[in-house]
Amino acid sequence: MKKLKILFAASEAAPFAKTGGLGEVVGDLPRYLHALGHDVRVVMPRYYSIDPERYGLKLMAGSLVVPMGIIGEMYCGVQEGRLPKSEVPVYFLEHEGLYGRDGIYGVDNVGFMDNDNRYIFLSRAALELPKMLGWQPDILHAHDWHTAAVPILLNTTYRTDPLVGDAASILTIHNMQYQGTFYPGLMEVLDIGWEHFTFLGLEKDDQVNLLKGGIYHATLLNTVSAGYAREIQTPAYGWGLEGVVSERRNDLYGILNGVDYGEWNPVTDRYIPAPYTADDLSGKAACKLALQRYFKLPERDDVPLFGVVSRMVPQKGTDLLAEAIHAMLGLDIQIVIVGNGEPWAHFFFGGMAHRHPDRIGCYIGYNNELAHLVEAGSDFFLMPSAFEPCGLNQMYSLAYGTPPIVRATGGLDDSVENFNEAELSGDGFKFWSHTAGALFDTVGWATWTFFHNPQGLAALRRNGMAKRFTWDEAARKYEALYLQALQRKRGHETETS
Repeated sequence: MKKLKILFAASEAAPFAKTGGLGEVVGDLPRYLHALGHDVRVVMPRYYSIDPERYGLKLMAGSLVVPMGIIGEMYCGVQEGRLPKSEVPVYFLEHEGLYGRDGIYGVDNVGFMDNDNRYIFLSRAALELPKMLGWQPDILHAHDWHTAAVPILLNTTYRTDPLVGDAASILTIHNMQYQGTFYPGLMEVLDIGWEHFTFLGLEKDDQVNLLKGGIYHATLLNTVSAGYAREIQTPAYGWGLEGVVSERRNDLYGILNGVDYGEWNPVTDRYIPAPYTADDLSGKAACKLALQRYFKLPERDDVPLFGVVSRMVPQKGTDLLAEAIHAMLGLDIQIVIVGNGEPWAHFFFGGMAHRHPDRIGCYIGYNNELAHLVEAGSDFFLMPSAFEPCGLNQMYSLAYGTPPIVRATGGLDDSVENFNEAELSGDGFKFWSHTAGALFDTVGWATWTFFHNPQGLAALRRNGMAKRFTWDEAARKYEALYLQALQRKRGHETETS
């Protein structure tokens, strides 16, 4: 098999910078592609929060010249590091004016005013970096709107470039809601010609829509689950671009993300007080007790404990949980919530925990160690998402024998099998209607199972812990996608090129 040279261009990569699934994918997938023998590299900004000393970054000689259209040429340094537990190079763009500030995309849920230029710069730099490296990539892998300009530029300004002109492009859509929509004048910064500012190009609602342009220009497209690939072709999930996606449906693939089981495994988890296996769950009982103690809840083994680790935003169903939680308290249950997001949710769930200290525990913020304890110590895990491109916590929950309660959407629907009481099959609980009533009913079903169907609960845990979502499998699917894209690019001209 041909060994490929692959450049990932992304706004985040764990552990350096992460706000969600995008960072997880870019932090994990390149390592597994490298293990398959490919030459994989990553380029991303060196945000203020990324400490060069902590990660052993080394400043490369020279400066990278980045043309920015009407703004002119801009310059940046490049620091080189490695993805942890790998030899995969990561190139960090060093530009104080663009990236030397708190926050990745903004502060307090308010985006930076110059995010257009910050991520056009990243996209342009990704195409210029191979000159600095003396390295010719076969594949340019862009992620979400932040680097959707990579396939746009590759198909226009750079289509005859001696180093990158022959490369194929993949655009992975991690979240369709965020599209990179900016004022028309951004066309002058992109500098690809105003003829591309049309309904069949980058224009949407008289704005530049970078994701739309990327969808039109990428060699192939994918999302992070087969379910989400279908959903984004519909008005309910396409956020106005469903027609554009549907036009390219034959070039769109769904590849479910994997889990790093070195990090998320109850047998080896360094963050939980007691390890456990599917055959011996005594350690899970110890984790439940530790979780109750952490939140100062009554230490009961005879009550179902529901866990939440989530961004507190409507996408994650935070509003549904807020609407349903009063009714849920009519059941004999405990709830622990870890997360942050919209200010109203901080006050609401913090206030609920204050008023019901014997029933609800709440931690505002993200705490990795506590997230592991919630996965291990909970009896059930709540994910009532409005939409979920892939989702990872439901996969963690399955591995920890904590049956997830999910709305059947996107990756949640793809990865969780609904409980069948008669056959003792399935590994979680699903509901379809995006309503507080449907969430409450499903929590009630799980609660009844806890109290009255111990055989069913044991089967749910056993089935979930036997399931695996590996990055090895995902990497092989991406490998096949890259080879197909390369054949498409070099075998014959695409309709969009």
